[in-house]
Amino acid sequence: MMHRRALLSGLPLLATGAPLLAGTRTDDMFGKKARLKPAICAYSYRKELADKSLSYSDLVRIAVDHDVDGLDLTVYWFPNTDDTFLMPLRRLAYINGVEIYSISVRTNLCQPEAAKRQEQVLEIMKWVDVASKLGAGHIRIFGGNVPKGHTEDEAAGWCVDVLRRTMDYAAKHGVILGLENHGGITDYAERIVEIVTKVNSDYVGINLDTGNFKERPIQQIEMCMPFAVAAQYKTKMAAENSKDRVASDWDKLTGMFAASGYKGYLAVEYEDAEPTATAMPRLLAELRRLCLKHSTARS
Repeated sequence: MMHRRALLSGLPLLATGAPLLAGTRTDDMFGKKARLKPAICAYSYRKELADKSLSYSDLVRIAVDHDVDGLDLTVYWFPNTDDTFLMPLRRLAYINGVEIYSISVRTNLCQPEAAKRQEQVLEIMKWVDVASKLGAGHIRIFGGNVPKGHTEDEAAGWCVDVLRRTMDYAAKHGVILGLENHGGITDYAERIVEIVTKVNSDYVGINLDTGNFKERPIQQIEMCMPFAVAAQYKTKMAAENSKDRVASDWDKLTGMFAASGYKGYLAVEYEDAEPTATAMPRLLAELRRLCLKHSTARS
């Protein structure tokens, strides 16, 4: 297994024209023009969805009200996965010009037991079916934590195993699996890049959460960008030279996505103390402005 530092030393080749593996975002881009689109992550409204003061249909209305193109529907508060719920939601989004481009689901791929890994395979397949019914082309999934008594290398191998056993099913339905940098086995860019490159599939990439890295965030974000298939924006991120949390520089981040040729959604995932109802309109307006600014600059 390649040490993090050794892997890091080879990664700059990804940004300098070297051949890219399957699963990278840049291998089939149409030109360098950025296409950046604002989106809402349903997790921003977790309290309201949990207490049922908002419904998933309300999120479509909020997207329309704030001129937002896409929704990443965290599924934790779905009342069910029956067609009686999914189909009206898909229709509502369509007739209002909102794309349900992603769903996010709970997974833990770091399972030592083969039977437990098979459970994860079946769980992901179940959500691929749901995503397909909603018209979503992406599922945000999580790697999980390294179990006590096992090594990170072992856990990475289990992640690869699960993803390899789900990638063909995802491909059959036109759904991309985005493994998020979300602590645990995906705490560092070097490791998550290693996992997706070993899977080596056009239907497995990185859901790049710009607020989740705990150190050297800009460097790690840059390393993940060639593999980014979706992205999350948060209001805070780690400081560059410490583990303190500081305000995220969305202008800089959006410029980085544009420079990389990224085409896709940037979703606000709001987690701060201010009520979501008052914070999100301001944040979405800023994200719309930055998406337009940096997409236009690259046209």
